[in-house]
Amino acid sequence: MAKTAEKSTPKARAKPKPKAKAKAKTKTVAYDVAEQLRTPEEMAAYLDAWLEEAPDDAAGIARALGDIARARGMTQVARDAGLSRESLYKALSEGGNPSFATVLKVARALGVRLHAQVA
Repeated sequence: MAKTAEKSTPKARAKPKPKAKAKAKTKTVAYDVAEQLRTPEEMAAYLDAWLEEAPDDAAGIARALGDIARARGMTQVARDAGLSRESLYKALSEGGNPSFATVLKVARALGVRLHAQVA
């Protein structure tokens, strides 16, 4: 008896589709400006930039003070300003609304001055 050859189906003969090239995933990392503020001059320049570029953004200026305080060490800044660390974090956070007295205490503790000039 003769063996019959198996018939191949169209699916069996079809070439496999080339696989799509895998795209490299972009990995993002959180950026913390406080890690970049290393010297008193950089800290003062950062605050000065906020005051110059966004003079009406009180919340942004408070956050800038918070960034500088974190760069210096929040516990030490709070101690130097005569505030608790928790109240300082709260006042200088995104939703915080520090009093002007708090802003002045923090600025003094950070060793920076607010500067007035003719607009």
